[in-house]
Amino acid sequence: MKKRSWRGRQLWVGLMLIGLLLPLLAACGGVAPVTPADRTTTAEPSAAPAATTDTTAPSDTPATPSETTPTESSAPSATSEPQNTPGTNTSNIPERLEFGTAAHLYYTDADRVMKLAEIAGFDWIRQQVPWKDTEVPDRTFGFQELDKVVDTVAAYKKKLLLSVAKSPDWATGRPGDNGLPQKKEDFGRFVEELAKRYKGKIHGIEVWNEQNLAVENGGRVAAEDAGRYVEMLKEAYTRIKAVDPSIVVVVGALSSTGVTEINTAVDDITYYKAMYTYNGGEIKNYMDAQGFHPATALNPPDALWPDEPGPGPGWQDSRTHYFRHIEDVRQVMVENGVGDKQIWITEMGWATKNNTPGYEYGNHVSLEQQAEYLEGALFRTKTQYQDFVGVVFIWNLNFAITSAQAGNEFHEQASFGILNPDWSPRPSFTAIQGFINAERRGNQ
Repeated sequence: MKKRSWRGRQLWVGLMLIGLLLPLLAACGGVAPVTPADRTTTAEPSAAPAATTDTTAPSDTPATPSETTPTESSAPSATSEPQNTPGTNTSNIPERLEFGTAAHLYYTDADRVMKLAEIAGFDWIRQQVPWKDTEVPDRTFGFQELDKVVDTVAAYKKKLLLSVAKSPDWATGRPGDNGLPQKKEDFGRFVEELAKRYKGKIHGIEVWNEQNLAVENGGRVAAEDAGRYVEMLKEAYTRIKAVDPSIVVVVGALSSTGVTEINTAVDDITYYKAMYTYNGGEIKNYMDAQGFHPATALNPPDALWPDEPGPGPGWQDSRTHYFRHIEDVRQVMVENGVGDKQIWITEMGWATKNNTPGYEYGNHVSLEQQAEYLEGALFRTKTQYQDFVGVVFIWNLNFAITSAQAGNEFHEQASFGILNPDWSPRPSFTAIQGFINAERRGNQ
């Protein structure tokens, strides 16, 4: 197949987008402010997204029983023996590359967000579900706001991936911890309840988020924690599959980092190896796909250190700073007996202008470069990684809108967005829209 260069395709895509942008402008509705969704829910929204993690949480405080619709759950602990693992249904594991986006659908105009996702052509929506905001100490659940999210996505006939993370204090025994729970059964019960309540409406569950970071693991992390994670994954997988074998269980994506320091992170390759070798490599019996988050910094998608380093300044001298780090992760999977599993890129993006410490590199990436890099990464995934990548999720769709509503339109999460704070499309939105539509027409 003849491959068009990114720039060579731009004229063709531009002509096609003239017709496609008309419905987009209608959905954006100009720059009118959004009326927040009804807040008769389980918890209050946080003032602003957290700076360090994928925080699509409605709050930082678990709801009280009076704010919830109680749902009792008394399911016994799941067995973790491989021979008792339920079989899987592969109907939601794509045979060809599919496209998704991470969205914030809590406490916003979710219908408007979904109209834009539909215009872009996305197949999947990824929504993070903070466990700590949904289950309270008496083991009852507050699902009102999540019900709205799930139902809205289902109304648009999109597939939904829930990324479940952030333990409640009662599960860790330490206030504000957010890390892995003390008892795997507690987490298992929660994801089982999700599978039951939303059976037929959710299509994948990602178990945790960047668990090799200390901030996602109670403030401290070591390679030995990979074993704790695998035990929790086993519990979750077994319970989920017993309810709905078609739900894809995705191993939580690690943060792509070469840093190993107990209060910061574990090098992701070290952590992958620890997961894959734990207890004789049994993780392969309890996963359908491996999540992946490229830490792209300001490097183009085809660059890779040391032979083809990015332009700088900084963030050049480690392969973990590049989109193509996915090749290293894939090699580790193959070498450790999980090469038959897909990789799902559950977050992929380039930061632009922002005011968040640690993300200063984004100030060197223009909105036009962001569009070029995202299109280039999609093209590279389609042409070189399609044999093992199942879904690629753009990070993110609408965080610029929710960040602006919270008072900081230049938060780093907003800078990754493909919509402006006024709901209008950034160049990256139109580039992605063009790519997906061209792919559907067989023109890539």
